[in-house]
Amino acid sequence: MADIDREKPDGVLCLGDVVGYGADPAPCVAIVRERCHAVVLGNHDLAVATGDGIDMLPAHGQVAADHNAHLLDDDALQWLATLPLTRVSHGVTLAHASPQFPERWMRIESFFLAQEQFHHFETDICFVGHTHLPGVLSEKLGVLRPRPGHRFIINTGSVGQPRDGDPRACVGYFDTETFEFDLRRIPYNVDRARQRIREEGLPSSLGRRLERGN
Repeated sequence: MADIDREKPDGVLCLGDVVGYGADPAPCVAIVRERCHAVVLGNHDLAVATGDGIDMLPAHGQVAADHNAHLLDDDALQWLATLPLTRVSHGVTLAHASPQFPERWMRIESFFLAQEQFHHFETDICFVGHTHLPGVLSEKLGVLRPRPGHRFIINTGSVGQPRDGDPRACVGYFDTETFEFDLRRIPYNVDRARQRIREEGLPSSLGRRLERGN
């Protein structure tokens, strides 16, 4: 958030999974509610808020979701439970996993599945998360970076648990006029985050993943 404050963007957008893996869900919810202009529902948000889909999470994710649910008050749980699956804000579409079937939490992992997504949103840009792997997909082959006149799906990676081998947090800055996209990596105190996971009695593997960035 300090980096965002320095950049002073017109809007701060969140792609979901505000809670679900870390040791301190309440402060995360408070920060996102205060600072973000638009938020969509993630599968871990849903599991924490309602229990729906918790059995579909990996074992350590189920433990963390149950832990997070017990640390949040009714107001925070209600806020999470009522987040939309998709949203258009600042001229771009937001979906946690995919615009085609946002409620299925599917991963966009093939060329044909990626191309199908463009039929399910109307803006030029759709931002997604879910896989925690940053990347840019164009509707047309050979267009390698966002630019006006083309349509794109952009995965901004993850703030809390990047999975591309880089433990630093991800934040993406997007200019809606020039389509310039800057995926920035922000160092943070990974050791303290891992310590808090240990203090809360969560699986140690969650802390190790933060260190490895996977």
